[in-house]
Amino acid sequence: MPQSRPTVLILSTDAAFARELAAHWPADPNSPEFTVLDEGLFRGRGGNCYDLAIADAASPESRLALKQALAAAAKPAIVVHRDPGQGEPALPFSHTDSTIIELYRGAPNNDGSSGFHLWAEIAGLIGREILRRALAEASQHEAESMCAEVKAEATLGRYMVEMRHNVNNALTSVLGNAELLTVEPGLPANVLDQADTIRNMALRLHEIFQRFSSIEKELSVAARESGKAHARACSAGR
Repeated sequence: MPQSRPTVLILSTDAAFARELAAHWPADPNSPEFTVLDEGLFRGRGGNCYDLAIADAASPESRLALKQALAAAAKPAIVVHRDPGQGEPALPFSHTDSTIIELYRGAPNNDGSSGFHLWAEIAGLIGREILRRALAEASQHEAESMCAEVKAEATLGRYMVEMRHNVNNALTSVLGNAELLTVEPGLPANVLDQADTIRNMALRLHEIFQRFSSIEKELSVAARESGKAHARACSAGR
């Protein structure tokens, strides 16, 4: 199943900020989808709608508020600002699993352009690495979940194989008693029909558990052949 494209949420009221950021995002087959949102509308919302946020902090006050909102969302974020943050109060982050990276954009030039013109390229490079790591962690989590599911199914399968002898013994008893009932003289027709049904169901269950035994043998043979093939490949590679 193909992976869905990640979403980068750009928090800014400056259209030029979003354009410059998107224009300098590194080319990648899995480039994200960009969504632009006013930072004031973001505050108080959860982080389920994006994979990475890049915020434009226009002032020290907005920078502080954005960091608090992004920390509450508990998603990776890059806060781009023009203020070095001298004397900024420490934030009591309650979400220690969130990752907020601050990027200094520099004071604006006389023409309004950014003082540090490489900020967009750096933000794009950092953002791509954040998304790549998030994708790797998601793949790892999915693999671990699948592994746990396979282990659970394997445990159940082993238990069923180990118990097949006990089940077959019980089925033999059920089948024998059902056979005796079918030849018992003087029983009503409905009782004979019920005994015949019990007999047929016991035979069907016996066939099912016989199939378990066949599958176990097939898997054992396949495992041995795989081991031999691996040993031959190792010997050939020496």
